[in-house]
Amino acid sequence: MEVTRVNYDNKIVKYFAYATIIWGAIGMLVGLIVALQLAAPDFFNDYLGFKYLSFGRIRPLHTNAVIFAFVGNGIFTGVYYSMQRLLKTRMWSDKLSYINFWGWQLIILSAVLTLPFGITTSKEYAELEWPIDIAITLLWVVFGWNMFATVLNRRVKHIYTAIWFYIATFVTVAVLHIFNSFELPVTFLKSYSWYAGVQDALVQWWYGHNAVAFFLTTPYLGLMYYFVPKAANRPIYSYKLSIIHFWALIFIYIWAGPHHLLYTSLPDWAQSLGVVFSIMLIAPSWGGMLNGLLTLRGAWDKVRDSVVLKFMVVALTAYGMATFEGPMLSLKNVNSISHFTDWTIAHVHIGGLGWNGMLTFGMLYFLFPKLFKRELYSKKLANAHFWIATLGILLWAIPMYWAGFSQGLMWQEFNPDGTLAHPEFLETVNALAPFYVMRAFGGAIYIVGVVMMGYNLFKTAKLGNFSNDEVVEVTSTRDKKINTKGEFWHRPIERKPVRLMIFSLIVILIGGAVEIIPTLTVESNIKSIAQVKPLKPLELEGRDLYIREGCNNCHSQMIRPLRFETERYGEYSKAGEFVYDHPFLWGSKRTGPDLAREGGLRNDSWHYGHLIIPKEWSPGSIMPAYPWLAEEELNTEDLTKKIAVMRKLGVPYPEGYEDQAQADLDKQATEIATRIVNDLKKENSSVKVEDVAGKEIIALIAYLQRLGTDIKAAPESDDTEDAEVKMTEKY
Repeated sequence: MEVTRVNYDNKIVKYFAYATIIWGAIGMLVGLIVALQLAAPDFFNDYLGFKYLSFGRIRPLHTNAVIFAFVGNGIFTGVYYSMQRLLKTRMWSDKLSYINFWGWQLIILSAVLTLPFGITTSKEYAELEWPIDIAITLLWVVFGWNMFATVLNRRVKHIYTAIWFYIATFVTVAVLHIFNSFELPVTFLKSYSWYAGVQDALVQWWYGHNAVAFFLTTPYLGLMYYFVPKAANRPIYSYKLSIIHFWALIFIYIWAGPHHLLYTSLPDWAQSLGVVFSIMLIAPSWGGMLNGLLTLRGAWDKVRDSVVLKFMVVALTAYGMATFEGPMLSLKNVNSISHFTDWTIAHVHIGGLGWNGMLTFGMLYFLFPKLFKRELYSKKLANAHFWIATLGILLWAIPMYWAGFSQGLMWQEFNPDGTLAHPEFLETVNALAPFYVMRAFGGAIYIVGVVMMGYNLFKTAKLGNFSNDEVVEVTSTRDKKINTKGEFWHRPIERKPVRLMIFSLIVILIGGAVEIIPTLTVESNIKSIAQVKPLKPLELEGRDLYIREGCNNCHSQMIRPLRFETERYGEYSKAGEFVYDHPFLWGSKRTGPDLAREGGLRNDSWHYGHLIIPKEWSPGSIMPAYPWLAEEELNTEDLTKKIAVMRKLGVPYPEGYEDQAQADLDKQATEIATRIVNDLKKENSSVKVEDVAGKEIIALIAYLQRLGTDIKAAPESDDTEDAEVKMTEKY
């Protein structure tokens, strides 16, 4: 067998490791600010009211920073380190490696430079606008090209389990991202989703759930399969279990997205598929967890002495908890309590803080002594970090579980006479105040641990001896002849990476195709409602402001057909209500009440005052104040483009309506402003109509007042009438 000297590229690993630490601290600090805004709303609204740091704008910045900056860089750190050693070869192209690194950091920076400014698509985990989506696609291709070329250039015959997960991650994330990012640009930083309403919701949560599956789970399972055996110096518990784990997981996971949309307007058959496959997920998920934990059987003395293994054991335990709870939350009777509450937030953070966070910390503590050729600067500090991080997770999650249970049960509670026990939504909000304080405290403790780790690792690096290239002698087994007679059935697949990639692609496409294609192509799945009309121009501008300010992060627009919801909000939501919504805005969390039937419930003046100073109009409210909406002029220079793009997407605005849109907008704005000014004059205000009519706040009020008004007391219809003719008559 041939012995060859190989230079492993450690420099790229170091770069990604540094980025993981730095972006992790930044992303978590943004999360702490978000948590503090709910824990101390008066302080942030009265003293630090700053539009670029408002909750709706920086909450998606936090999720993007943690998922794509912290976890993303963590993935690349582990993949670039482990692949070279598993394949016994340097990465195929140094140039592609560094394009991957610098390009990824620029994409993260682009999120920092757009999301706080309200430049967002509003879609969970996919908020970045279309030019950035294209850049992500190109960078992902660079990563996949380099990874796959390295696999083809390997010096081993069979591909180890970890690399199966890396390959599945690459192909699936590419499919998810491209399919979910179909959007029609309006301007350089504004677009509308190609899909509408129910279709958009299904595609988004097919992406959203599987972003968790194939960005936060499968690559980290690959890292687990490499770093746990390495840190324990033991082989993985079961090779056959890893095969079952891999194929069952990637096949089943892709079907589970609809469980985020239970009791919504999504067709029942799609919801049922999501539930069935979510329950099935327990088996492969726990198979992977047990494969990792049982690798340490008989080696618990090593766990006691190794801070790396301590982090990894907690990570695997958190993974097991989250992957048991997820299927339980997909049961309709449980979901009716948990959905829209902080229970879901707690569930997500068990995975984020426990699984991704702790495994990343363990991996970094393993890597730095290897890269810098010295002992960890302080083992005591690392052990202290472990206990602080574990305590932080508990203090973060337990209050949020308690808050979620409280929310869900309070919303559903009825008096003996059949009336709601807590008719005012603010009652449930105020009941959660102590839990939000405790959550912020737990998050702060967790971040203290991250800072301790950063100090420990950077001191290790400073005192160590780093080499950009690690020179090793490897024995090539690529061309070694083997006897294939009686060979285990999976071994030929492991020798053929192209075959493995194609099989992985087929397996993940089956579930997506079965769920999504009928919803997009079978018209009967989405019943139309003749009374539902496109938004007027001012309302369309208001909807874009609603998206810009991130209102969908706190308010849902989906009333489920459950007694306690229809008693509180009115008639349940129908699929036909959303046929012109690009994108959908159903929401996934109710920090504030549902707005699906908000139109006409309160007058324009109430909305005007409530948006400027919420707590004066709703005592006890934790809603951010939006005074800038009443100060800034509404920019309508892109209105004609928006109307044109909407028509291309199938929204039945009349041909040439662009020329009339501005006049209709001005007319409606003047009507709303007149009503508000007349009410203000009763308070001896000297405000004039022209001072109010052109402000952004008027557009947002117009949109809020439109919500739900089309179908009030209107029956659902299967008829597809000529909506374009009716629009012409209306305007």
